[in-house]
Amino acid sequence: MLRDRGASDLDGRWGEAALLTFVYFVILSIFGATLSAGVELFVPYAGSALSLLVMPMAWGYSVAFLDNHRKESSDPFHVGCLFDGYRDFVRIFLTYLLEVIYIILWMLLLIIPGIVKALSYSMTTFILRDYKDLRYDSAIELSMAMMQGHKWDLFWLYLTFIGWYILCIFTLGIGYFWLMPYMTSTAANFYEEVKAEYESRPMEKPAEVEESTYNKSEK
Repeated sequence: MLRDRGASDLDGRWGEAALLTFVYFVILSIFGATLSAGVELFVPYAGSALSLLVMPMAWGYSVAFLDNHRKESSDPFHVGCLFDGYRDFVRIFLTYLLEVIYIILWMLLLIIPGIVKALSYSMTTFILRDYKDLRYDSAIELSMAMMQGHKWDLFWLYLTFIGWYILCIFTLGIGYFWLMPYMTSTAANFYEEVKAEYESRPMEKPAEVEESTYNKSEK
């Protein structure tokens, strides 16, 4: 079961993952508040737009759990991992920005199509980690291809965490510092499954996928 695998990956590292989550939220809060307050003194609403600059930090957070799953680092949850996305800022930021714009546009039509598209695009974060030649629409399209036939699998997987969300309410939100690592670790395992299934399909794949840096390192 994917949730069991996600939890197993965190054995002995729950405290590190929870601490990383805490630091992540603290940085987001401080950065967002400071940026918004400072910039909006001169340009109203500009702070909200500039807060998008923290999106590569979300990438670094998620990728840490994929690295932990693959045992590629002896210290996957070091605080510095939150800033890894800024080494490839343009590619990650613009891909995330496109993803957000597309989801918002779908949401403007109807909520349900927006949710479906969000699920369809959900592997983009991990794809940016593995396929270093992919960017923008290409990365999003690969996520859509991987998620064919799996969108509702992910939807129901996330629904199984509802009980944990309720529990977090009773802990005044403190439990969320453990729930978020649990969910992200489970999502990393889900990605590994859909990626393997996609790559096993007898179909022609984009050159960028065939020649990805990650795939070469695995051969």
